[in-house]
This record gives sequence, structure tokens and C-alpha cells, in this order.
Amino acid sequence: MKQILSFLAVSLTLTVISCGSNDTTTEKQPFTTDDVKTSSAPSGEDLYKRNCASCHMAAGDGIANVYPPLAKSDYLSNREQAIHQVINGSSGKIVVNGKEYNNTMPPQRLNDDEVAAVLTFVYTNRMMENNGQPVTAEEVKAVREKQ
Repeated sequence: MKQILSFLAVSLTLTVISCGSNDTTTEKQPFTTDDVKTSSAPSGEDLYKRNCASCHMAAGDGIANVYPPLAKSDYLSNREQAIHQVINGSSGKIVVNGKEYNNTMPPQRLNDDEVAAVLTFVYTNRMMENNGQPVTAEEVKAVREKQ
């Protein structure tokens, strides 16, 4: 057992070392929060995949009796409510497409541009059939300011 653990530790160490870049032409700098501001923002689809799809599923169908659908969702008809939901999350009963859901959605830690991007994806993605208009960062900011 001790030999197996030693082998795994050495293998893991070699894997970590080998995953590093061989580029020695530039000095590596540590990651800072400023890097997020200057890098290109992720798309609404990328944000959806990272933050929403695990519960609401890739096509926005949700999980019956657990997580509500975002596809063809009447809940999205109230844009301010939808923005508020993403920013603040919720706990307790909500009704979507006539069905009651009683679960928790954590607040999403996204900035105004990211909230706008992910909701724009949900509203305008043909697969979800919501046929909505894009959400702007200004709309998101206005909802945040009301809180």
C-alpha cells in the first residue's frame, strides 16, 4: 500500500510539472483579479454552461419537480424578476409554466455584463424557444440599484 501511495504521489507530481508551459520567452506572472477585467469576457453560452446547465440542463429543460425549465419559460416574461433571480437566487416555492418548484437557487456571482450575457443567451437561444430580446448591463445595474 505504501508503494502504491508513493507511486501515485510521484505520478501526480510529474503530471503537474509536465502540464506547465515550456515557454521561457516571457516571465510568468501570478493571476490577479485585474486579469479578469482585462481578458475577453466569456460568452453568454459559456456562462450558461458553467453556472446554469448543471441544474437547468444544457437545453434549458430543467429537471422535473426539482429545477424549473428555462426553455419556453413563462417565468422569463418578467425581465426584472429574471434578473433578480440570477443576481440574488431564491429559496422556496416558485411557479414556472403552471408547475410549482420548491428548491434553492444560489445567487450567481456574476458582474452586470455577465448577467446580461447569460440572460441574453437564455432569452435568444433558438433551442430554448424564449424569443426574447437581449438583456443589457444597464438593465442589470438598475435591478441591483433597487435592492
